[in-house]
Amino acid sequence: MKRNIVLIGMPASGKSTVGKTVAKKYGMKFIDGDTLIEERYGKRLREIIAESGNEGFLQVEGSVLSSIEAAHSVIAPGGSCIYEEEAMQHLREIAVVIYLQTPFERIAERIGDPAQRGVVLPSGYTLLDLYNERTPLCEKYAHFSVDTSKTSMHGTVEEVYRLFRTGKNL
Repeated sequence: MKRNIVLIGMPASGKSTVGKTVAKKYGMKFIDGDTLIEERYGKRLREIIAESGNEGFLQVEGSVLSSIEAAHSVIAPGGSCIYEEEAMQHLREIAVVIYLQTPFERIAERIGDPAQRGVVLPSGYTLLDLYNERTPLCEKYAHFSVDTSKTSMHGTVEEVYRLFRTGKNL
């Protein structure tokens, strides 16, 4: 039985905001993947990216996410987690994975400067390139999807929890 929820999606899709709200409302623990990385390495994400490069950061992220052992938790990994297959397989084993589908326009508006946000953006990529690359990966790993543009924050929270209850026995 899957006893956790993992929220995936683009940076600024609402993973942390929705995750914290679901956790609080339903008495679950909230785990932020980016915070785990920063705590384990004692550095900000953009410092790790600057020192290790994008590929090095993805390895760090994959290692940290693969080591999560949790119960009755909502986990919000960074948006690039979907590049690390081993980490995603682990998360799928311990949790119901829900993709927060958010339209590109809303993502771009919320992110502003991707570098300041700590977004892993390969050289020569635009934010739209990244969105187009990540969307099929999110769809691949998700057990379920929620279109955040078609519901309110409250509605998204309720739908995430409903899908969690539905998918616990996956």
